[in-house]
Amino acid sequence: MTYQSVNPADGKTLKTFKELTDKELESKLATAAACYETWRHKTYAARAIIVAKASEILHAKADEFAHTMTLEMGKRISEARGEVEFSSNILAYYAKNAERFLAPVKLHPTLGEGHMESSPIGVIFCVEPWNFPYYQLARVAGPHLMAGNVVLVKHAGIVPQCAIAFEKLLIEAGAPVGLYTNLLISHNQSDRVVDDPRIKGVALTGSVAAGRSIAARAGKNLKPSSMELGGSDAFIVLEDADLEHTIKWAVWGRMYNTGQTCCAAKRFIVVEKLADKFLEKFQAALAALKPGDPLDEKTTLGPLSSESALVDLLKQVDGAVSHGAKVVMGGKRVDRPGSYMQPTILTDIKPNNPAFREEFFGPVALFFRVKDEDAAIALANDSDFGLGGSVFTKDIAHGRRVASRVETGMMFINNISWSDAELPFGGIKDSGYGRELGDMGIQEFVNKKLVRYVAAEAPL
Repeated sequence: MTYQSVNPADGKTLKTFKELTDKELESKLATAAACYETWRHKTYAARAIIVAKASEILHAKADEFAHTMTLEMGKRISEARGEVEFSSNILAYYAKNAERFLAPVKLHPTLGEGHMESSPIGVIFCVEPWNFPYYQLARVAGPHLMAGNVVLVKHAGIVPQCAIAFEKLLIEAGAPVGLYTNLLISHNQSDRVVDDPRIKGVALTGSVAAGRSIAARAGKNLKPSSMELGGSDAFIVLEDADLEHTIKWAVWGRMYNTGQTCCAAKRFIVVEKLADKFLEKFQAALAALKPGDPLDEKTTLGPLSSESALVDLLKQVDGAVSHGAKVVMGGKRVDRPGSYMQPTILTDIKPNNPAFREEFFGPVALFFRVKDEDAAIALANDSDFGLGGSVFTKDIAHGRRVASRVETGMMFINNISWSDAELPFGGIKDSGYGRELGDMGIQEFVNKKLVRYVAAEAPL
């Protein structure tokens, strides 16, 4: 595959990088395996010195890291800066809490005594996407390094400078060689890494197709894996919702990162009573967004991550329309240099339309009007995905009841605050399995060992 930085705001190629040779890859695998044999025996306090230092450097150099991200994948600079700060927070969180999360747990068997203890398992191979170039790395590096594992990462082909910058960050923080390794490798080499006996676990964030391929390969090798594979999250608006509050979240939930977020609001499901007003206000708010240079703080609509992402999304919209969907607004590329797309709303999407099942990874909102709450929940659940979702209502208790009925990994009431360092993140169905972040995220790749003592004779 090609590792190439192309600025999606103007289409200009910034830099191209060569893939590793097989010999170079073998050297990095061997170095990581050797590093593990030392790192696994470090105390939590010793590990925390390096991880916490990386957090401090990220914070101190937030503007520098953010600028690289904006150039490579077009994230608006304010959002890029926010991602860098969040990544810093994740590293700091695990440096502080890892020992507590993995402390021995006392058990109370009928006979004798016992406890569960946690220990690292080895080299973890992580395959990560371009849409959050640092956050995706921090949420695997923070927990798994603090657990005593070492990490090899194959990052996305369009953000190589971000990938290299994060590896240099760990080195600057004092990481031993092999603790965190960036791999510029091909898909075939990636498959061989999964197969390699030195790899003990596999984590992927990406497409359903990539998840099926990597999970199958990890399973064939009897290796644990975690998969976060995108979503088509429902944004449910009940008849007592505060419309002004709801519209603000609708715009942010669909348009943050130019809509290129796995757990973005994608299917807007509104009860009949508010449907017309919601659609009118939503359309007006989206129409107010103005495309511009993502490095300009005043820009409110950034480009998509690449020209291919834009072309694929436009084809997807055309396919939806050819199967009966109607375009309320947008649907076209913006007439300017760069990979920009108009904010788009599609309606009249029937179950036989491919768009009904697909994930739209960009500024495209699918709008559905429904009769009542039960119909809204049924539609929300009629999805192959199950990552996140939200419900808007003035009655919080009512919102909790609705949230409990939606089949998904995460639900948010009157907000879409997707991710905090202390909150587990992940989904079900085609959105994958396993959890990242929070106390659950650090448990994915550790050995949970039972130790038991009983004063008893053998039952002969």
